Amino acid sequence: MEINYKIQFPEMMKGKKILYVHGFASSGQSGTVAKIREMLPGATVVAPDLPLHPSEAIALLKDTCAREQPDLIIGTSMGGMYAEMLYGYDRILVNPAFQMGDTMLKHGMVGKNTFLNPRQNGVQDFIVTKALVEEYKEMTVQCFSGVTQEESRRRVFGLFGDEDPVVHTMDLFASHYRNAISFHGEHRMNDKTLLHSVIPVIRWIDDRQAGRTRPIIYISIDALRDARGNQQSSAMKAYTFLLEYYDIYVVAPSPTNAPERIAEDAAWAQRTVNVPAWEHVVFTNRKDLLYGDYLIDPSDDLGADGFVGTRVRFGDDTFKTWEEIIEFFGRLGGQ
Repeated sequence: MEINYKIQFPEMMKGKKILYVHGFASSGQSGTVAKIREMLPGATVVAPDLPLHPSEAIALLKDTCAREQPDLIIGTSMGGMYAEMLYGYDRILVNPAFQMGDTMLKHGMVGKNTFLNPRQNGVQDFIVTKALVEEYKEMTVQCFSGVTQEESRRRVFGLFGDEDPVVHTMDLFASHYRNAISFHGEHRMNDKTLLHSVIPVIRWIDDRQAGRTRPIIYISIDALRDARGNQQSSAMKAYTFLLEYYDIYVVAPSPTNAPERIAEDAAWAQRTVNVPAWEHVVFTNRKDLLYGDYLIDPSDDLGADGFVGTRVRFGDDTFKTWEEIIEFFGRLGGQ
């Protein structure tokens, strides 16, 4: 499927501030910062260049938080390590490098390096010494020192690429925070990761901050895949479109005599839908008991014909494809 990376979400985080904390050898002028600003035009994105020495960097970030009072902090890689320490704010940590000193040694960062993005001070090159590595090791010891139950349960999300060759800290994060989520991707954040993995989490946080509820759509797993288990054409395009307006849950059967089927369906939803499926997969044999606004389902089985909301029968003459469903919900405008 072709992805339109010019998708914008003008209402998401509107009037709010986002602090972006960049990774090692990067800057506040990275392409990721530009893309966040493009996708969230209603938000103000603050992205300072971080000093090379970690004590100076965390001091700058704490001063920035005190001055700007960001509504959300997004940190990537080394920036995720720093963002974890900025307690009291909603935060998204993308592939956080909680063991930064060890990472620098393991990946041969000692010696001369070049910044990947322009810096405001015009500096292009820098030196990583063994002494600097020790500074980072001392800094990472401070990770998780201020975790509260509130932050652990609700305010901090960790996103971890399933093909990240650089850092592997999901288990470490999960030992302190509840919301550890795997996504399809590598270490560096790209446009696809931002759109399909980070934006959905930003939306969850934005809705919670605003006390906002959305109409609920339940989608049968059999509407998302064909008889061979392959993704239906335009299914994920539709899912991405609907996420802007609705809370979406994937619905799958819960056979009492086949627990392996439940595991298979859960894995399929996580693999295909990815981050938006996190805690949004419902297993039930009574779809007529689901509380929501819409049910997209190709059959009447398991009580689908008794659903109390609006039934959208995927595959019939009106809704033969996901493109027709996109058109239908586009006319509704989020109602």
